[in-house]
Amino acid sequence: MPASPIRKLVPYAEAAKARGVEVIHLNIGQPDIKTPAQALDAVRHHNIEVLEYSRSEGSDTYRSKLAAYYGQHGIALTKEQLLVTTGGSEALSFAMGCVADAGDEIVIPEPFYANYNGFATALGITVVPVVSHIEDNFALPPIEAFEACITDRTRAILLCNPGNPTGYLYTKEEIGKLAELVRRHDLFLIADEVYREFAYDGKTHYSVLQEPDLEQHAIMVDSVSKRYSMCGARIGCIASRNAALMQAALKFAQARLSPPTFALLASEAALDTPNSYFEEVIREYSQRRDLLLEELGRVPGLKVARPQGAFYCMVALPVADADHFAQWLLESFQWEGATVMVAPAAGFYATPGLGMSQVRIAYVLSKEQLRKAVRVLAEALKKYPGNAH
Repeated sequence: MPASPIRKLVPYAEAAKARGVEVIHLNIGQPDIKTPAQALDAVRHHNIEVLEYSRSEGSDTYRSKLAAYYGQHGIALTKEQLLVTTGGSEALSFAMGCVADAGDEIVIPEPFYANYNGFATALGITVVPVVSHIEDNFALPPIEAFEACITDRTRAILLCNPGNPTGYLYTKEEIGKLAELVRRHDLFLIADEVYREFAYDGKTHYSVLQEPDLEQHAIMVDSVSKRYSMCGARIGCIASRNAALMQAALKFAQARLSPPTFALLASEAALDTPNSYFEEVIREYSQRRDLLLEELGRVPGLKVARPQGAFYCMVALPVADADHFAQWLLESFQWEGATVMVAPAAGFYATPGLGMSQVRIAYVLSKEQLRKAVRVLAEALKKYPGNAH
C-alpha cells in the first residue's frame, strides 16, 4: 500500500511542535468552519438506549432526505439509488470493487486524490493516469488522451469534481465529452463529488448524474465531510441509477455490516442546515482563496494554479524535490517561531517523476493564518539549501 503523501510527514510535525515550533497546517483538508448546530444537537439530545446496527444501506429516512437534497440540486434520485457508506472513501472503494476485477484498469486524470492509488492497490486494480498540467489550470486533458489509454481491460474513468488536489471545476462541456466517450466504449464514469458545494466566481457544479443518457454508466460518490465540516462523522454515499451496480454495492455494504449509527443521526439532521450556512461558508472560502493567490503572487519563483472549487491550491515551487523541502520545513526551519506543513504533490501523481516540485496547499485556515503561512514559506524559500535556481 502506498503511504499517504498528506499524512506521512505527521511525525516530523509532532517533533517540531515538541520543540516549541508553531506548525501552520496547510497539508490537510480539515475545515475550521464549525459543524452545523443541527448535526451536533441531534447527537447531544438523542434518546437511543441501545446503540444498534443500522441498515447496511443506511436508514430509509436518511436516504429519503438525501434524495430530496439531491433533487433540490437538479439530480433526480430515489432512495433505492442511494447507498450510505462509511465516508466517501468507502464509497470510492465500493465503486472500484463493483466495476473492476483484479488486473482491470481505471483511467484517472492526474494529479488526483492520493488515496485513489490506495483503493486501487487494495483491490488489485491498475490506475492508468492521463496528465493534466498546471499551465492550463489542470483542465480536462484532450479527450484523445483518454481514448489512447483505453484497452480491453479498461472498466471506468474516475474524476474528482471539483478536484482534489487541483481545485479545478469541470465544465458541463467537459463532462459531456467524457460521457460520450464512456457510452461509446461501454465504460463507467465515476465522479467523486464531495466538494460539490464549493464553487467560486459565480460558477456552478455540474454532476455526472445530470448528464442525459448516462443512467447505466454514471456513478457518483459523495460525503458529508466537507459539506458540513463533519470529517470525523465518516458518512458518505454511492449513487447510481444502474440497478445491477447498486445491487453489487449492497453486497460490499452487507459484508462490512453497517455505517455508524450516531454519525447517521448527525448526517440526517445536517440536511436541515439552512442555505445561509453555505452562503457564508462559500463567501469565506472565496475570500481565503483570493487572499492566498494574492499573497503567493508576491513570492518570486512560484507558479500557481487558480482553483475554481474545493479548497485546495496547487503550487509549483523553485525546488527540485518538494518532499525534501516539506520535511526540511519541519525538521530544520522556523521563522519567528513558526513553520508550515504542506502536502508534497508527487504522491498525487501515478506517473513517476511528475509533480516533484509541486505542493498542495489547503486554505482551510483563517485569512490571518494564511497570510502568515505564506510569509513563512517565502522566508523558507530564501534559506532552503536545495533550491533549484
